Order: sequence, then structure tokens, then C-alpha cells
Amino acid sequence: MKEIVIISGKGGTGKTSITASLAYLANKNVVVADCDVDAADMHLLMQPDREGSEDFYSGLLAEIDQEKCIKCGKCAEVCRWNAIPVIDNKYVVQPLDCEGCGYCALVCPTDAISMNEQNVGKWFLSNVKTGTKMVHAKLGVGADNSGKLVAKVKNEAKALAEKEGKEIIIVDGSPGIGCPVVSSLSGASYVVLVTEPSVSGIHDLKRVYELVKKFGIKAGCIINKADINSNKTKEIHTFLKDENIELISEIPYDENFTKAMTMGKTIVEFDDGKINQILENSWKKIKKK
Repeated sequence: MKEIVIISGKGGTGKTSITASLAYLANKNVVVADCDVDAADMHLLMQPDREGSEDFYSGLLAEIDQEKCIKCGKCAEVCRWNAIPVIDNKYVVQPLDCEGCGYCALVCPTDAISMNEQNVGKWFLSNVKTGTKMVHAKLGVGADNSGKLVAKVKNEAKALAEKEGKEIIIVDGSPGIGCPVVSSLSGASYVVLVTEPSVSGIHDLKRVYELVKKFGIKAGCIINKADINSNKTKEIHTFLKDENIELISEIPYDENFTKAMTMGKTIVEFDDGKINQILENSWKKIKKK
């Protein structure tokens, strides 16, 4: 089984639109995993029909039993996150500030504080319009542990691919270089870097590739909106050559991307012209790799 992970160093490069297009071209032959759990939006293009869902628990949150609490204030004294203020003459844990370290529970003389596992989101198994399945998730507002939720999505996608005999998993990773991206890259067979010819696009391409190199994974690159700045596109070419990264394709700027999104379609469904052909050729190159 092969895992193709599609990432970008920054948001706004068109990563998800390209991932959804490749998944559409792959049709029934893949399992799709949306690992951009902090801001999941691949479902907008893949039109999932949810087959099942499950709550995801991860991390601990302190909770004070007010009947046992003697208001000694020791918990507030040791909390370096200032997560236990006094409200209405009661010591109360602020969920968004609590880091779940458990120090407050250790110093409480009456055992009034318990550390409880948090429900930080949900993961879903869905049938999508290509006739295959997609595993995706939604992280709760202000919730931590996005990297662990990404790992859950990937593991479920792997299990599903093995069960259904699918040889490829297409993973839409998060932008940036944080925990969700690290989790997305774990176990990947090939990475597709999506970038754009801008100062921030090049900076973040270089930054995210440093992470890919640490994993020792081969990578290719798709330059989206390649014609908006020819000098920056040349700069990307130089970087790819220096790092021995294959240039998979260059996609010109096209407002049809936006038009397709507003209709809940991938660009390859909406436009059967030049962009469609570029993405078809891109998918063939990626599969060959």
C-alpha cells in the first residue's frame, strides 16, 4: 500500500483543490484521507455521505469538585498557566487555559480535582462521489491534540484500504510545519509539495521541505498559479533542481478554480480543457513515482 501525502508550507496555494482533483481522477482506486483537521474543507468538494462517526478523546482537563473543595488556593498557586481563577468565590478551571499537566490534582489536599479525558472532536467515515470512501475529521474549537487526531484519521484510512484492497491512500495534509503535518508525513511513500510563486510561497516551500527531508521521503512539486510571477517561478525551479525534487507540473492561474469551488466541484469536473489535462498528467506522474 502506498501513501501519497499532499502538503504546502502555507495556506492558499490551492493544495486542497488539487488534492480533491487528484482523488477525483483516481476514482474508486484509492482511499481518501483529509488530515487537515484544524480547518477541514475537502468535504466541500468530495460531497461525503457519512456512513459513520465517532467521538475522539485525547488530552486531560482538570475538573474541581466544588463539594470537596476547601478553597485553600493551592491549585491556583501551582498552575503556571493561570487556568484556575476565582469566580463567584469558587476556584474554577478555565478549559481553554488548562494544559492538563495534573499538578493541581497532585497538590490538592482533599482530592477535589480529577483529570478527565477530553472530547476534542470527531472523525468520520464517508462515501464520496467518486464511488470510494473518505476518512475525515473535525477538531473542536480551541482544542489541542490535532496531531493525534491526524494519526487517527490516517490509521483508519490504512485499515480501510487494507480491508477493501485499495493500493493507494491520498492524504490531504495541513499547511505549515506543525504537529498535524508531522503526523501526516509519518509513513508516507511520496510527498507532493504544492506551492505558488510568491515570496511567502517560496519561503514556506523551503521550510516544509526541510521537514520532508528529515523523514527521508521522496518528493515532487506542483507549482500552482505559475504564471503570476515568472521570476519567482524561476526561483522555485532553481530550488527544486538544487534539492533534486521533481517538478510534476505547472498550473496557470485560472478563475475556474474558484467557480468550481462555489459549485462544490473539483476543477477537473468543471473544466475539461487545459487544467484538466495538466492534472491528469500530474496524476500519471505521481502514480509512476
